[in-house]
Amino acid sequence: MTTLQIKTLPTEEKLQIMETIWEDMRDRYENAPIPPEVITLLHHRQERVAKGEAKFLDWDQVKSAIGRG
Repeated sequence: MTTLQIKTLPTEEKLQIMETIWEDMRDRYENAPIPPEVITLLHHRQERVAKGEAKFLDWDQVKSAIGRG
């Protein structure tokens, strides 16, 4: 299916395609191995939080911080 064909689809069909793609991506993501550099980064961030150098923000705080909340 080409981009032009997708653009001509009814909204309902586009939404169904999007939902199918997201479900497929979620399943692939949940089963994908985590690269070592990502694990290292997460551990570093956890250490910063434990030392009080950083803190976790919930999604509402993040949205407000970037002006979208």
